Parts: sequence; structure tokens; C-alpha cells
Amino acid sequence: MGDFTHFNEQGRARMVDISDKQETVRTAVAQTSLFVTKEIYENIQQGTMAKGDVLSVAQVAGIMAAKNTSQWIPMCHPLALSGVDIRFDWDVNADTYQLKIEASVKTKGNTGVEMEALTSASATALTIYDMCKAVDKGMIIGETFLVEKTGGKNGDFKR
Repeated sequence: MGDFTHFNEQGRARMVDISDKQETVRTAVAQTSLFVTKEIYENIQQGTMAKGDVLSVAQVAGIMAAKNTSQWIPMCHPLALSGVDIRFDWDVNADTYQLKIEASVKTKGNTGVEMEALTSASATALTIYDMCKAVDKGMIIGETFLVEKTGGKNGDFKR
């Protein structure tokens, strides 16, 4: 099968053996966004959403998602994370209300945390959608992408 690391000699999927990889500090930052209505924006800002403090709950969901990424993504290794941080930033222009979500993940290990950061950002956005859908189901989850990563044999990446 050539040099495809996720296939065994029979051409079947496998989890890559990372035992020979060097243990280093590894970080990853992912971003996504959510476009909401003015009413949802105001409810989140004022803390008046019926299901509670939207950003606090979403932040916890994002942390939980990062910690459980290997249960969602079949070829991911379970990792001991040393830190997860979720940040929110509103971008309000005229009639556009966009909540930018940034998830940062850190570990010291022998594989990277890109998938943990991406999963964290995604779960954060999905939680906000879930908590606000009674007000408007037309919310749009925006592009989700890796902003940067550090550590590992492939070196650093910055978008």
C-alpha cells in the first residue's frame, strides 16, 4: 500500500503507531463562527436566553469535546491534554451578528492536537446553536479551520 500510514498491509484502516515519535509540547488553535439574529445576539449579551448562560455552557462543551475527540474521530489517539481554552469575539456590522469562536488546545505528547482544537470549536458552535434554536433555527455555522499548530516532526503551521 505504499507509504499510507493509516492502512495496514492488507489495505485496511488502522490507528498509526506513535510510540517512536518524539514527545514534545504541541499546540493547536482552531476557529469557527456562528451567524445569529439580532434577537439572539441581544439575548446572549444580556444573559436572557431561556436555556441559560449560552457562552458558559458552550465553553464547557468545547472543553469536553476536546477531551473526548478520540471517541468521535476513529483514528485519533486518546490524549492527556494539558490545557483547553475557548474564546469568543463578536463581530457586529449593520444587520450582521457574527460570533467568532477560537479553541486553543495544548499537550505534551507524541501526536498533535489539531483534531482536538477543531472538534472543540465545532462542539462549541453546535452547543450555541442548540441553546438558541428555539429563537431562530436559521443560524449559520461558518467556516471551521485550523489557525495554527506547533510541535511535532512536521513543524509549525500558521494560516
